[in-house]
Amino acid sequence: MSESKIGEKALDSIIQEMVDVVTNSKDEIFQIGEQSRTEFEQLNSELNDTKKQVIEMIDEGDKLERQVRFSRMRLSEVSKHFDKYSEAEIREVYEQTHQLQMQLSVKREKEKQLREKRDDLEQRIRRLSETVDKADALGGKISVVLNYLNDDFKQVSEALEDAREKQAFGLQIIEAQEEERRRLSREIHDGPAQMLANVMLRSELVDRTFRERGVDEALKEIKDVRKMVRSALYEVRRIIYDLRPMALDDLGLVPTLKKYLATVEEYNSLQIDFSSHGEEKRLDSKYEVALFRLVQEAVQNALKHAEAKTIQVKFELKRNNVNIVVKDDGKGFDTNEKKEKSFGIVGMKERIEMLDGEITIDSSIGEGTVIMIQVPLNQ
Repeated sequence: MSESKIGEKALDSIIQEMVDVVTNSKDEIFQIGEQSRTEFEQLNSELNDTKKQVIEMIDEGDKLERQVRFSRMRLSEVSKHFDKYSEAEIREVYEQTHQLQMQLSVKREKEKQLREKRDDLEQRIRRLSETVDKADALGGKISVVLNYLNDDFKQVSEALEDAREKQAFGLQIIEAQEEERRRLSREIHDGPAQMLANVMLRSELVDRTFRERGVDEALKEIKDVRKMVRSALYEVRRIIYDLRPMALDDLGLVPTLKKYLATVEEYNSLQIDFSSHGEEKRLDSKYEVALFRLVQEAVQNALKHAEAKTIQVKFELKRNNVNIVVKDDGKGFDTNEKKEKSFGIVGMKERIEMLDGEITIDSSIGEGTVIMIQVPLNQ
């Protein structure tokens, strides 16, 4: 056996070991995230109940405080005109005032305890929210790594002729992984992280708003905080969906493409026209994943680099092949000019080669871009 073959087998063994380790790590992180999410929901429910109790306790305390003031006025009246009241009446006023003061003291102490409990719950919820976000972000990064190891590296490993080519392509994958991490970091920092930071600031203002401007204003602040939390949750789910849409396994390629393109259209405020032609049937998993990634990469290129306002995606499934056309009205580019860090197009070409397909990119500066893909179905 040649040294090249021995090197390939050793590398394949290392890759498989990496896949197993990363998969186990992903499962553990997912469990941590789910446990934290469950505890977050429980604490959030408890926090809502505690806030209601605080409001009720404040109302009861305010009522008692008014009664105490009235009783003190009554006591002052009795003290001024001591000779006009009987001993029993005087004793009754003194006892009533004392009793009301004791009740008020108890209410205020309960209110203080409830406030402390509320503040503690809010701090715990913030910490859990951070844990959930970190787990989701880390899980997403691991999914990217697994995607390259499973969907790309293994298939490429079978096609490459020797270990030197594997090493060269491995360096490209490492570069792509780093770029994906940077992209995820930017999206999380500019999206959910910023929103959650604002939520923390706004949540701290709720208590002050309540004390200074009353219950109605505080409730408005709480509603605004809820809207911000919903927006942050939407951003997190969008990022997770970009990494690996679960609908691809459940519904198939065409429904997943429709859902993905509708989400991109809504989020980026642009027009995406999608049309599907030909047979309606499920494809082998490797085709569905690869074709979805090809469309995803082409659309993302149109968004990020072409600055397109309108994108057309045509998908045609025939008996023996698949045809895809992605057209945009963006600024276009010179196809003869090689750009640094253009791994998006390189990755698309690598996928096409692994599927024995063909890709044609037609573009010129100021005229938009048309990407045509044809993949044979050797199922």
